[in-house]
Amino acid sequence: MKSFVVILSFLLLSGSCFLLTSSSTTPIDLNTKTEGPEKGTLLIIGGSAKDIFFDKFMELVGGPNEPIVVIPTAVSSREFDEKFLKSYQERYLKRGFKNVTVLHTRDRNEANSKVFIEPIQKAKGVWFSGGRQWRHADSYLNTLTHQAFKDLLNRDGVIAGSSAGATIQGSYLARGDTKSNTIMMGDHEEGLSFISNIAIDQHLMARNRQFDLFEILDHRPELLGVGLDENTGIIVKGNKFTVIGESYVAMYDGTRWSAERDTIYQLPKGSREFYLLKEGDEYNLEERKVVLKNKVD
Repeated sequence: MKSFVVILSFLLLSGSCFLLTSSSTTPIDLNTKTEGPEKGTLLIIGGSAKDIFFDKFMELVGGPNEPIVVIPTAVSSREFDEKFLKSYQERYLKRGFKNVTVLHTRDRNEANSKVFIEPIQKAKGVWFSGGRQWRHADSYLNTLTHQAFKDLLNRDGVIAGSSAGATIQGSYLARGDTKSNTIMMGDHEEGLSFISNIAIDQHLMARNRQFDLFEILDHRPELLGVGLDENTGIIVKGNKFTVIGESYVAMYDGTRWSAERDTIYQLPKGSREFYLLKEGDEYNLEERKVVLKNKVD
C-alpha cells in the first residue's frame, strides 16, 4: 500500500487527474448549488487524524479552556459505560483540552430531550468520532440534538470529525449501509447536511477508494463529490474550504484543473475524471471550482 501511495503522489503532484477506462452514462449536474454553513467552521478529516488536526481544532474553538463536546457514537462498542466514556474523555484531556464533555446515546428519545443537548448549547466545538457513520445518523438525524449542532454553528462554533465523523457532515451519507462499509449507497443515505448537496468519502488513497464515489455520482449527479485521504482535511468557512494535511483531497465536480496552467477545463459528457488538491489549495463550494492562483513557473 505504501508503494501505491508513493507512486500516486509522484504522478499527481501537479494536480493532474485520473481517467477511468469505462465511461459514465450520466454527467455530473452542475446546476445544483453546494453550500457550506452561513456561520461557524467545519473541520472535516479523512481519517487517521494526527496532532495537527487536534491543534487546529483547539485553535478554531479559541483555546484549551473552551468547552468542547466529543461524540463517540459511531464506534462499534456496545458498552458505553462510565469507564468507557471516561477513557474517551482522557484522550482529549491528554491533548491539552481542559473542558471536555463526552456525549453519547443510541436512544433517539434521549437525543430529543432538552437535558441531553445542554452540553452542546454551552460548547464552542463538537468533535464526531470515527467508526460507522450510520450510527451517528441513527441517533441524531432530525432530532433536537441535530438542531443543537446547527445552532452551535450559527453562534460561530466549530464542528469537526474524522473518518465517519467527516462523512456525517455531508448531505449524502456515503458508505452508510449497516451491512458493509463497501456499499456506497446503502440503507442510510442522509447525513447531517452541514454542507448541502455533497457526498464525502474518507481514507481515500490509503484504501484505494478513489474511484468509489462514481458509484454515487452515477445515480446522484447533482451532488458534489469530495474524497479525503488519511491525515488530510478541509477547513470550511461559508462556501469556501482550504486543504490542510499531508496528502490529497480528490474533487469530483465535472471539471479538470491543471495546477501547472492554473486553468479549469470542463469535462465532456461520459468522462470519469477527478483532480487532486493539496495543502493550501482553496475551493469554492458554491461555484464548484478551485480558487485559481498565479500560474506555476
